[in-house]
Amino acid sequence: MTLLSRTTTLLAALVLGLAGLLFTAGAASAVTQASAESAFSAAGITWSSSGGCTTQSNSTCTSFSGLRQDSVDGARTLKSASGCALNITGGTEVGHAGGTYSHGTGYKLDFTHSTCLTSWIHNTYSYQGLRGDGAPLYKAGSGNLYADEGNHWDVTFYTCGC
Repeated sequence: MTLLSRTTTLLAALVLGLAGLLFTAGAASAVTQASAESAFSAAGITWSSSGGCTTQSNSTCTSFSGLRQDSVDGARTLKSASGCALNITGGTEVGHAGGTYSHGTGYKLDFTHSTCLTSWIHNTYSYQGLRGDGAPLYKAGSGNLYADEGNHWDVTFYTCGC
């Protein structure tokens, strides 16, 4: 086998391997409404919506359809680490700001304010100053961001750690 044919074979294997990895990662990263609900229930995390619904195309619903697995796991880690009751009020439903790391792309969840959660975030995470919209911003060691939007915590889960 010549050097050129070995290089071509290796390159082809690498391209196929990377394509398979990318395809698998994309497919495995988003969860269904039912699987997210099951995971949250098992962790003792509740959710609510002003519309009492889960339809992603309705802004008054709280939808988990298309939520990233890291966001699900991050919420579960937050619950376990903080020991606080958690109630999710916002997921992937329409009506949130867009962007790469947004609700719509499955990176963000909103949590009801509670004395326990607010105290834990303030005492555990590093204050980063004000976000562009004026919300106080805290950063976890994992890189996840916690923004105090006044009536709820807007959390960006880059990783499954809290």
